[in-house]
Amino acid sequence: MQPTKSSREHAEDVFRRHGGTLNMSDALRHGVTRYTLYAMHDEARLIRLARGVYRLADMPALSNPDLVIVAQRIPKGVICLISALAFHELTTQIPHVVWVAVKRISRVPKIEWPPVRVLNFSKEAYSSGTETHELDGVPVTMYSREKTLADCFKYRRKIGRDVALEALKTYLQSGKIDIDALMKYARVCRVSNVIRPYLEAML
Repeated sequence: MQPTKSSREHAEDVFRRHGGTLNMSDALRHGVTRYTLYAMHDEARLIRLARGVYRLADMPALSNPDLVIVAQRIPKGVICLISALAFHELTTQIPHVVWVAVKRISRVPKIEWPPVRVLNFSKEAYSSGTETHELDGVPVTMYSREKTLADCFKYRRKIGRDVALEALKTYLQSGKIDIDALMKYARVCRVSNVIRPYLEAML
């Protein structure tokens, strides 16, 4: 027994309204049944990007597949550190994992692909400086340039101090800077005394 044409059309409409990509829980919430999802996948109408994440097969290839998949699998996660630096073009590093922040004591699903590094942030550090960018039709939450820089100095032992310094230098040379915002987030991350000497030397 095949799903009815109307069920397939409804599913396609739901996917298209959400940029062509949805995780299973969101699809179910919008009235798409598991049976329809599985059948459309078998019919090659949907492709499976990762466990529980589907995309319409006739949509263009994703330009940011790693970030889109992580945003779908960890809806309350915030892209951070090197992944956010790369998005904001503040690093020459190529992220080999997706760095994502979650609120402390959050449950995170196991992700087969892409590789993910999850950090637990305090409530203020987690909620400060977030932005939402639409990538491939999918809303992806990440930290602003200034918040990302503050986070990089806080976690400089994890990512390397040289990465944080390169990012700060690139930021200051970009011509689009907000020192007040940078220092505000540095205080949130408790690294204002760490950043200030480098900032004074580079300005």
